[in-house]
Amino acid sequence: MKLVIVDRDGTLCVEREGYLQTPDDWAPLPGALDAIARLNHAGYQVVIAANLPGLGRGLFDMAALNAIHARMNKQVAAAGGRIEAVFFCPHTPDEGCNCRKPLPGLFQQIGERYKLDLTQVHAVGDSERDVQAAVAAGCVPHLVLTGKAPPAQTDPLPPPFPVGTRVHTDLAAFATTFIAEMQALDAARAETEAKARAEQMKKDTVLLTTATPAGVRELEVLEVRYPAPPA
Repeated sequence: MKLVIVDRDGTLCVEREGYLQTPDDWAPLPGALDAIARLNHAGYQVVIAANLPGLGRGLFDMAALNAIHARMNKQVAAAGGRIEAVFFCPHTPDEGCNCRKPLPGLFQQIGERYKLDLTQVHAVGDSERDVQAAVAAGCVPHLVLTGKAPPAQTDPLPPPFPVGTRVHTDLAAFATTFIAEMQALDAARAETEAKARAEQMKKDTVLLTTATPAGVRELEVLEVRYPAPPA
């Protein structure tokens, strides 16, 4: 299974003051829905990992959250894509949970659910806590600059960001770069495997040629005698 983990607010959709509380608050960022569809069409399933402390603070309930995600899924589907699942932390910062980013709990839940080696999974978010959580879980971190507080400099990123974090303008730019790189890796892997098969075929042919002459000589000295016809 090939999978990409995506943050929600500020990465996939517009980030609101006071959180998304109703379906009307949901609005995708430019190019984000198409990015999900392109990832899907390239063979990657997409799951969301999001901190949603507004739930724990009572600003909205599960019915409202389900309605928000129903609107989200409908718009993603209209663009030709699909979000496989939404993993979220409902806790407030003072509750001391392990699932609130920058801790890795949400990512670990995803790894356990899908039985994935998280070191092979790429994760995209718009904040320090997103990429810190990704790295803590062993994922490959990507930062997009569509959140409320993008870093003032990106080359290099300031110290709170993990070393090795890759930067993209937005989710659409991430999808373009990521898909191209993964397709190049797949092509290189296929070429290596084809060369290995060709080399093995050469070895097998040499072995067969070496064994053939003795077999031929053996057949050449074989004499078949038939009984003489009756007088």
